[in-house]
Amino acid sequence: MTEHPSVSRFLVEAEESGERLDVFLARRQADLSRSQIAKALAAGRVLVNGKAPKAATRLRRGDEILVEIIAPVAAGVQPEDIPLRIVYEDAFLLVIDKPPGLVVHPGAGNPRGTLVNALLHHCRDLSGIGGVLRPGIVHRLDKDTSGLMIVAKSDAVHRSLADDFRARRVEKTYLALVYGDMPDDEGVVDLPVGRHPVDRKKMSTRSRRGKNAVTRWQVRERYGAVTLVTAAIETGRTHQIRVHLAALGHPVVGDRLYGNPGLMKQIADPSLRCGLKKMNRQALHACRIAFRHPADGRELVFASPLPPDMEELTARLAGRRAGARDGEGEP
Repeated sequence: MTEHPSVSRFLVEAEESGERLDVFLARRQADLSRSQIAKALAAGRVLVNGKAPKAATRLRRGDEILVEIIAPVAAGVQPEDIPLRIVYEDAFLLVIDKPPGLVVHPGAGNPRGTLVNALLHHCRDLSGIGGVLRPGIVHRLDKDTSGLMIVAKSDAVHRSLADDFRARRVEKTYLALVYGDMPDDEGVVDLPVGRHPVDRKKMSTRSRRGKNAVTRWQVRERYGAVTLVTAAIETGRTHQIRVHLAALGHPVVGDRLYGNPGLMKQIADPSLRCGLKKMNRQALHACRIAFRHPADGRELVFASPLPPDMEELTARLAGRRAGARDGEGEP
């Protein structure tokens, strides 16, 4: 492991007076995990007015807090020459169009062949704020979700972008193919999302500790048995769009975690069923992202067309719809 220390300085504001130190740090240094903060406190790398405090120390207005965080980067993560579709790049950041099937960062079962490995090959000065195995990654997409991602090249840019994500200043829009004919042309799902009470691999709108989550959806195309929708998220909860659409009774096509196999069986047309079965990942694509450049404040907007697998399926669906209008089959 190699280590890269950084120091952050905070002054306690009047409205923060009386707050616990660990709570304060979790909020003000939100790009760090609770465990990183706890380790820093235990190692004496947090000072309040020049003295080592306890986690439960109550703060007062004007207190000066210095935090030295050592963000380790695992030396075992090797650069790999993996092709990347780079939509935009400058000295501060990149915007990547991630293909489906590419894991974002190494983990159990995926030690190599990830986006991080590819980024380390392409750019050797990525941000280390993400900690072990996650240099430069400001936000993430699931392995089988395709589309646009922002990657930071420096700690300062990483912090700025992380702040914008938390403040909901980054606009993210997705395209999704969902089962069924949506009852309205647009709508809002405002349901908390948290860990599933039984299946720990899943998220749920019925979690006892769910966090606020809002998804705005709009119909793009109707194909009868399937609908193409856009989904704009105001919050960034894990699996949020997939969970919210499933809660509406319209799960994302190909979603093995939140899908409903019975919906496939209800489709009588064998050709259409065959086409839907070929979609072996959730048909979800991050098609648009808009944000202000952290260095100069420019408004940046990027768009990505449907990836080949979703494009092929929508073309098949459109063809079946046209055939149905001509009396050749079911929509």
